[in-house]
Amino acid sequence: MGLFSPLPPAPASAIDSRQAAWRLFITLLLMTFGSSGMYVSSVVMPQVQADFGISRAAASMPYTLMMLGFGVGGMLMGHLSDRRGIAFSLALGALGVGSGFILAGLTHDVWLFMAINGVLLGFLGISATFAPLVADTSLWWNRRRGIAVAICASGNYLAGALWPPLTQLGVDALGWRTTYVLLGVCSVVGMGLLALQMRQRPPEQAAPTPPKGSSVVHDTQRPFGLSTRTAHGLLWVAGLACCVAMSMPQVHIVSYCTDLGYGAVRGAEMLSLMLASGIVSRLVSGMICDRIGGLKTLMLGSVLQGVALLLFLPFEGMAALYIASALFGLFQGGIVPSYAIIIREHFSPSEAGSRVGSVIMATLVGMALGGWMSGKIFDLTGSYHAAFINGIAWNLLNLSIAVFLYWRYRRSQQALLPVV
Repeated sequence: MGLFSPLPPAPASAIDSRQAAWRLFITLLLMTFGSSGMYVSSVVMPQVQADFGISRAAASMPYTLMMLGFGVGGMLMGHLSDRRGIAFSLALGALGVGSGFILAGLTHDVWLFMAINGVLLGFLGISATFAPLVADTSLWWNRRRGIAVAICASGNYLAGALWPPLTQLGVDALGWRTTYVLLGVCSVVGMGLLALQMRQRPPEQAAPTPPKGSSVVHDTQRPFGLSTRTAHGLLWVAGLACCVAMSMPQVHIVSYCTDLGYGAVRGAEMLSLMLASGIVSRLVSGMICDRIGGLKTLMLGSVLQGVALLLFLPFEGMAALYIASALFGLFQGGIVPSYAIIIREHFSPSEAGSRVGSVIMATLVGMALGGWMSGKIFDLTGSYHAAFINGIAWNLLNLSIAVFLYWRYRRSQQALLPVV
């Protein structure tokens, strides 16, 4: 793909510049395109079930495979972005999303349909437009890095607001198969043209810039005073744990409302409220992150997410659940982007893509594990009360790791102070 070969690194003056702002806008569009499959799949699920004559569980399997492919592919795409430039990964993503939609719309074999969702839409498609873009954005900003990464990551939620109604219009007018083919054509053309705007490599930096108010340059060879493998492993477990907790309301709020007698429609409204609040959360958390750094932002988000989960335990009234859902969205939206900031601040910039991809994969594994685990606990106990408690326990694990890393960071800072 010579057309998408990287250009030389931008000059240092490009950091926090208009060029960086334009690139951020392109990034937001790319993530909105690339994340479409996550939400389109849910819209067409009833039509897919009827068309293939399969159960609802089987009809949901393409989404599950897509998310697993998304997680595993994120590591590959992050590695390719570090080595070949992000435009190359985005070109693969454009082919993955475009061909995935087209072939899924044309196939009449249910197993092939599932494979296309997992491999093309997930592994090659969505994966190229999340972790690599988040990592790339973190390399173009210093003073406003937090809000820039938050804007980038909001493309995922923006896709959730944009594509479902457009897809439903297409399904009603043309059918789901024709809609899929049109989505594929639009995706490969749109993402391909946008990827051409991303060929220039980020400005070279010898070391990550410390958070605002800090004069210490982090030791990227021993982040937090630990080996890079240990530090990265702890962040991986933290990402897994926070999203096991996060998945409980997001995956089961509709079923929870149905069990309480409020109906699925009210549950869907609460889920929409969570996602809308999540956009606000990401932007606000990004501004906070610019002031206090990624690690403190993670601790703050973890504490607040735990508080929101606690609110679901004593309150079961409909109005209270709407409030709890809104607060949960407002509190948790900034947690996942904070990992990219932490990696940018404490690890080598040359490894940003692969490391962010790995931790993002951990969060997706956490969402998948937490969704299944909460359902299993419900099957065993007959209620979601124990499932909420399980989510709170995983959230405490996430908070414990964040506090431990901050303690190690402070110790490593003190070790660098001159002896008086």
